[in-house]
Amino acid sequence: MGKGFFISKVVAVVCVVVAISAVATIIALSVVYAQEKSKNQETPTTATTAGPGTQTTTPSTPKEPWQRYRLPDSLSPISYNVTLWPRLTPNTDGLYIFSGYSTVLFTCVKETDLILIHSNKLNFTMFDGYHAQLKAVDGASAPQLKKSWLEVPTQYLVIQLSSPLQAGSTYELFTEFVGELADDLGGFYRSEYDEDGVILATTQMQPTDARKAFPCFDEPAMKAVFHMTLIHPHGTVALSNSMNYEPINITTPDGLNLIQTSFGPTEIMSTYLLAFVVCDFGFIQSDLGANVLIRIWARKKAIEEGQGAYALEKTGPILSFFEKYYKIPYPLKKSDQIALPDFSAGAMENWGLITYRETALLYNPAVSSNGDKEWVATVISHELAHMWFGNLVTTKWWNDLWLNEGFATYVSYLGANYAEPDWNMSDLIVLNEIIGVMAVDALASSHPLSSKEADVMRPEDINALFDSITYSKHFIDMHQSKSFIICLQTYLEEFKYKNTVYQDLWKNLQTVMDNAGIQLPHSVEVIMNRWILQMGFPVVTIDTKTGKISQKHFLLNPDSVVDVPSEFNYEWFVPITWIKTGAAKDQYWLLTKEDMTTGDGDWLIANIDMKGFYRVNYDSENWDRILTKLSTQHQDIPVINRAQIIDDAFNLARAKIVSTTLALSTTRFLNTELEYMPWQTATRNLDYFVLMFDRSEVYGPMQGYINKKVTPLFKHFEELTANWTKIPEKYNQVNALSWGCSTGVDGCKELTTAWFKEWMDNPDNNKISPNLRTTVYCSAIAEGGAVEWDFAWKMYKSATIASEAEKLLYALSCTKQPWLLNRYLEYCLDPTMIRKQDATFTINYIAGNPIGQPLAWDFIRANWAHIFNDYGGGSMSFGRLISGVTKRFSSEFEYKQLLQFKEDNINQLGSAASSFEQALERTKANMDWVALNKELVFDWFTIMFTQDVKRC
Repeated sequence: MGKGFFISKVVAVVCVVVAISAVATIIALSVVYAQEKSKNQETPTTATTAGPGTQTTTPSTPKEPWQRYRLPDSLSPISYNVTLWPRLTPNTDGLYIFSGYSTVLFTCVKETDLILIHSNKLNFTMFDGYHAQLKAVDGASAPQLKKSWLEVPTQYLVIQLSSPLQAGSTYELFTEFVGELADDLGGFYRSEYDEDGVILATTQMQPTDARKAFPCFDEPAMKAVFHMTLIHPHGTVALSNSMNYEPINITTPDGLNLIQTSFGPTEIMSTYLLAFVVCDFGFIQSDLGANVLIRIWARKKAIEEGQGAYALEKTGPILSFFEKYYKIPYPLKKSDQIALPDFSAGAMENWGLITYRETALLYNPAVSSNGDKEWVATVISHELAHMWFGNLVTTKWWNDLWLNEGFATYVSYLGANYAEPDWNMSDLIVLNEIIGVMAVDALASSHPLSSKEADVMRPEDINALFDSITYSKHFIDMHQSKSFIICLQTYLEEFKYKNTVYQDLWKNLQTVMDNAGIQLPHSVEVIMNRWILQMGFPVVTIDTKTGKISQKHFLLNPDSVVDVPSEFNYEWFVPITWIKTGAAKDQYWLLTKEDMTTGDGDWLIANIDMKGFYRVNYDSENWDRILTKLSTQHQDIPVINRAQIIDDAFNLARAKIVSTTLALSTTRFLNTELEYMPWQTATRNLDYFVLMFDRSEVYGPMQGYINKKVTPLFKHFEELTANWTKIPEKYNQVNALSWGCSTGVDGCKELTTAWFKEWMDNPDNNKISPNLRTTVYCSAIAEGGAVEWDFAWKMYKSATIASEAEKLLYALSCTKQPWLLNRYLEYCLDPTMIRKQDATFTINYIAGNPIGQPLAWDFIRANWAHIFNDYGGGSMSFGRLISGVTKRFSSEFEYKQLLQFKEDNINQLGSAASSFEQALERTKANMDWVALNKELVFDWFTIMFTQDVKRC
């Protein structure tokens, strides 16, 4: 999937790759995807049942098969024939429902007198007192049904038989059912748009919600062929994974005239990839005669405005790129991509019908920013990458989710780079993926990429895996390795339409390398196990005086206790690259090398372009040489490594490995830096200082120091843009404007408020550059009051372009008026005001405001039960919510509040349980860091600010 992080717009390892020097490079990718795409969906605990039977509570140690969360291996599905009829108007009880019937054809693999098939929140028609009908195929006789019931805790329809099914025989199970077409963003659900309340029906099955649409063997290894039929009103269109047959008109027994659309059989695939939509959307499509029919679907107004044109333009080239990269043709006849008004993730890779948030598929050059465009291209590429890696070849179980998502995150940059070669996507990988995920993986409460199957059983366990670790921790610099590409191609060819475990990829790569005569210090599996079976990563320490290189498990809080043992003792096989005085050196595995010694004045930097997933520390003399080089000729250091130096230093300081003043000193050269990556990395790290100190006396001199650093950048863009009248396509202008206004650079606030006032005077003509709108809106609303806020709210509610609405949604959180923030929080639990898919982000936006943070914390504590129960079906990422609202916590009082809240809601944490542990760990680390550094930081900023003022 894509942005769940949204991501929060939902990390994964892919493969060790040997370049020409026979080394494996390791890194991390895609936190934005993790945010956008992560889908920490909560599992319902109740359901309505029909007819006789019992509902039992699953004991802690299950004794019966139906009390276990995993299906037995006695049955294997072959195909499903499913007909569904969603009602797009409420019934007499005010409920939206769907009805349907399904026949699943399955083989008995092992003799059994029990049928377990997943079902959740479905009400069944009873047949002679049973929930289903069973018959044998090919003239054989089927056993009689003995008893049936719905096992709610494990989400099964349980059928006990009077005699066993015979191994090798084939049977059909027929069910008829009704479900609610809820607005919970999971399974078969409804979405609403326009002021007139137009309703559409759509799906989100991953990971465990196909069972909410129809009874099915809802596990990834239970692949089958699906024959879908949808019944829908005139004026609507039905879509599914396959091409449809000619729709026919039908009349129901009660006289309703409807359309029935049936679809061709799918390829053999997992239930979580199934999708179907009933809507009144419009579309644009690729040229007739193309090998693959590409269609972009969206609201008719969005299509008429050309918002789908960019997606259509880029989908074809990206699809062609992957066909060549994988050396396997795209297996389907069509690729539909649809933008949905309500969607919990960023996107979902349903085979042949990819579903997206509107912000991830639609683009309007008049309103959307460069960042919006980059997001669309990257998400499309991510989902298309899944058509092979994930769909054609699927992991056996969710514990290896990282293999699907991590690989897709990595190659999404390759596909996007092919479609947009001028964007230099390899640099953006570092910012978007590596740096962000390292912050999470440096916690003692992190988790390994791969878990044991036995540790991932319940739906909430599965949902918890959709995080930044799973999406963004990967191995990179792989596509240039011929060995890796051959490995990948042969792996996909060998396992197409099948399921795999991660060892299959390692074995395949080992064979390729052995055939090529490539030597490694250990086997592929031995090397890779250290990266996927233990959490975290190392800090590599280089003493340039002695040449000694060492490694240690890097923990952001060195006092935290790692209570998860590792058979590898938290040591890794680390490939080291470095440059010395500007000259690149050979790559080695982590060994002591004499070449590491330097002469007087020589500087050394390791981990070139951050292609390795580790942090680097040096002896104090080398740090001094690096700081001197930054202050005198920073261009001699590659731009990615300038960003790396800043990020490593700040994180090493938080871990008490280097001094905080050393970390702060890596920012002193920024008044001469114009490149985006160093500035953006400094921004992210200084944001931590803002979070810790924006309520203390440190804030004043800190703002003064940053003001002096950003003023030259602001003046640079002021000159480059002819006093901001010509806006270039450069990311760093946003940093110049954002820091300029927040730190009081002369003329900045006046500029943004004037632009916003001009828009207020003429709402139909917004002249603010799309690239600057987020910053301008936020700055103007922060400086304004209720009038500005109400205007922005009105513009948000009337916005027809999702990316514009998202900018306003964020900017509304920037107000300094507590009563407006409280009102905004209340809107978050009213779907008519703020869509459920956006509620998490909005609360977190408000928590990002120092005035709004305590308000947001009080709000979620007061409303947790409502949030958990009413927003628990996939629309909220609870982990993201806890992380966002508590990120400022740095006092004993706040720590105790968080701990008490966790204890009070111990039975209503769901997939957020691990996030509470991470929040507690983070808060403890913040407390220690502030106590240790507050006075020191205050003095440093005061001295540096005074020196800068004197120079001026």
